[in-house]
Amino acid sequence: MSDTVSVTITRQQNYQFLVDFGDAMPTLNADLPAPLGQGEGPSPEHLLLAAVANCLSASLVFSLQKYKQDPGTVRATATATIGRNEDKRLRVTGVDVALSLGKPAAKLEHLDRVLAQFEAFCTVTQSVRTGMDVRLTVSDATGQRLGA
Repeated sequence: MSDTVSVTITRQQNYQFLVDFGDAMPTLNADLPAPLGQGEGPSPEHLLLAAVANCLSASLVFSLQKYKQDPGTVRATATATIGRNEDKRLRVTGVDVALSLGKPAAKLEHLDRVLAQFEAFCTVTQSVRTGMDVRLTVSDATGQRLGA
């Protein structure tokens, strides 16, 4: 089975682009930061981080719900490391993602099983990992770091 997803990106001016996700979703303005752009919208790096963080968060919620567990508020912070490759071109060389559950680990049944499998459900992160390192930490509402 093969599905497709598409977006249309149209230049508005300079480095500002309108991202059109289709009729069912609002558009998004994207822009490069200064000095090239005006920083009036998320950059491509921001969009990449949002995709990875959102996918991991959704996969964690999906895995918990398989066991009828509600994690409460799930928060993800994704940070990109930008560096130069062998040709001195800027690249995203790695992504660090910190996921935080809205409940203490002790209140979530089967959490060890969930943590062992949820990353495998994340289409975007698993795809990105083929080209760069994605490092993940998960903590609960008390700040306790959980094994993944």
